[in-house]
Amino acid sequence: MHKVKLRVSLYKRLFALLAFMLAPLLLDATQLLRNDLLKLEAVHIIDEIGKELQKTTGIHSYVIATSEHFPERFNLVEYSKQYEANMSRPYVIYVFAPYATITKKSEVRGRVGIIPSSDEVRALYDYDNVRDAGINIVAIKDSNTDEDKFNIGVLQAYSVLADQIAASKDVKLTKTIPDEMGTMVMILRILVYSGTAILLWIFVLRPLWLRRKNGNKE
Repeated sequence: MHKVKLRVSLYKRLFALLAFMLAPLLLDATQLLRNDLLKLEAVHIIDEIGKELQKTTGIHSYVIATSEHFPERFNLVEYSKQYEANMSRPYVIYVFAPYATITKKSEVRGRVGIIPSSDEVRALYDYDNVRDAGINIVAIKDSNTDEDKFNIGVLQAYSVLADQIAASKDVKLTKTIPDEMGTMVMILRILVYSGTAILLWIFVLRPLWLRRKNGNKE
């Protein structure tokens, strides 16, 4: 949790320093198909990662960051087709829609989509890992604003997506962001599972074992 807060704080400082300098350069950004949510600095980083990925692997990677309030079961694949004129194949699109409705009954909002141009491209990354890389940051309850978490979450997920595609082609990217959050989540899961196993041993398995052991002695 502390690392996540520190990361957001560092990004804020970086964004503040680069904002004025980068604004003219972003007119040529090619990776963002739609952007209602991301700061200019985040767009710049995404564009740098995308250009490096395309240069080294031939895969084009795009982002749709939309504030649209999609209804339940909205088809993101069909939605993405309106941007086909602005894309080159082979491609993958990362769609981030934090205000999309998941279910009306629960009123839960927020959807992520990863749309490849072919099954061959789909095989180059792990959907769950990419999705979780962003959601793990956005879902954290802390003092950071939704805007900050949206920016960091999209950056992290896009970095993981690019890294995985590059790794599948034996390429190492230099512009991406290490997924420290993923490591933290994995460690937390190990601790939780270990704690559960210990409690199970103390309160269930050990008493049964002692009872059987004592019964055998009698």
